[in-house]
Amino acid sequence: MPKIECFLPKMSEDVLASTVSSLACSRSYSGTTVLGGVSFRTSATLEGIAEAASEDYILLCLTDGPLEAGYLALDRMAAVAGDTGADMLYADHYEKVYDASGNAVVRRHPLTDCQKGALRDDFDFGQLLLFRTDAFRKAVTEIPEDCRFGALYALRLEMHNIVHVKEFLYTSTAADLRKSGERQFDYVDPKNRQAQMEMERICTEHLKKIGAYVDTRTRRTDFYGKDVREDGNGSADDAASGNACFPVRASIVIPVYNRASTIGDAVRSALSQKCAFSWNVLVVDNHSTDGTTEILEKMAAADTRLIHIVPQRTDLGIGGCWNMAIYDERCGEFAVQLDSDDMYSSENTLSIIVEEFGRQDCAMVIGSYLMTDFSLSPIPPGVIDHREWTDENGPNNALRINGLGAPRAFRTSVARKFGFPNSSYGEDYAMGLRISREYRIGRIYDVLYYCRRWEGNSDAALDIDRVNANNSYKDWLRTVELEARIRRNASPEVLSGNNRNSSNRR
Repeated sequence: MPKIECFLPKMSEDVLASTVSSLACSRSYSGTTVLGGVSFRTSATLEGIAEAASEDYILLCLTDGPLEAGYLALDRMAAVAGDTGADMLYADHYEKVYDASGNAVVRRHPLTDCQKGALRDDFDFGQLLLFRTDAFRKAVTEIPEDCRFGALYALRLEMHNIVHVKEFLYTSTAADLRKSGERQFDYVDPKNRQAQMEMERICTEHLKKIGAYVDTRTRRTDFYGKDVREDGNGSADDAASGNACFPVRASIVIPVYNRASTIGDAVRSALSQKCAFSWNVLVVDNHSTDGTTEILEKMAAADTRLIHIVPQRTDLGIGGCWNMAIYDERCGEFAVQLDSDDMYSSENTLSIIVEEFGRQDCAMVIGSYLMTDFSLSPIPPGVIDHREWTDENGPNNALRINGLGAPRAFRTSVARKFGFPNSSYGEDYAMGLRISREYRIGRIYDVLYYCRRWEGNSDAALDIDRVNANNSYKDWLRTVELEARIRRNASPEVLSGNNRNSSNRR
């Protein structure tokens, strides 16, 4: 039977004794090394493990809290690793939490498959990671020697065959009890900036290695030319490409379903904009049943700038509603996002955004927002400005981070070329990734938008199944984009550097 050597962080004596005891119940267990005062996130630690390991497999325990391996759990991991030829393996597990009364509650914590595009550095692998020792040693030689935060991230990017065991093989104690809506912003927290810069560098080098790197020195600026959208015969589709005249300069787009308590605030915020150009508001009402429709009908009757669209189709997600708006003949040259429970921060938001399209010569503009409660009082984490984005490397780092920011605005001609996926999560992220493959995305770091969090929000506090579904879908979007970039970079045109629709303007 193959043997597993376990490497644990420094723990309290009682936690260490119980953890080792549970691991040792497996026949494949070979022994434990306790790493005192070091972090798995550093290159030096992983190099030391690679040098010390002498068995077939290496097991890393990432938590210093209580962990109980299931009966013969290591034997099962070794067997699956052997059967699949896994370089790295992780498993679903149980999680122990404590309720308000201090009582322990054990709940299931399923994980998601690690897809090719799962480049997030916060991917949840659980607390026990099994590595084939020779694969571990080889990977350690490929990671940067100076990693202080991202060594484990760099290590797993070097693993070719990562296997997810869909069985609950151990129980750990939950360490991070924050709601999902709070954890998702860790990567934009200024205190994590040094770690995030290192992760970005690691991810970028990985993209270069696999042929998926976007060279931002050349980007398309043919926003309305024939190459924006062509049919099978090579002729331009003028209505989709933007060659046709737009009825207004900009449209504020609001998809909505059952937001009777907030839609009025959102629409009033949109209609209060002060602009020197023509504009309108397109609200796509996805068959609301709570009074939203009646509110919109009354507001549209009072202001002709508000266009209330009720699709005939009943199979639309948020992305489908966006498509209804951008392909509508009344849509403006620029389509600017406003969610149905949010508000613009001032009457100048729309003008500021539209101005940036020309100033930054871009196909998409993303602003910054302030997290607030329902009454617009700021709440943690406060301002989300995505300053991790750089013009030079933003399109590559976009594959690592979990979002691009808000408010989001698009050149309608380019958005019509690609279209949104008909989903109700990640549809905007998918459009941003697709645009960034070829076009510049402009940024505004001033707060333009209030993102309100309240009990009715769909993403304020999600259960593990919904978090997994969301993460898995975004990882799939990244996988599609990753494959597309690899194919594009391998094309004769890109290889020769002959891109007739490119710009070197910085």
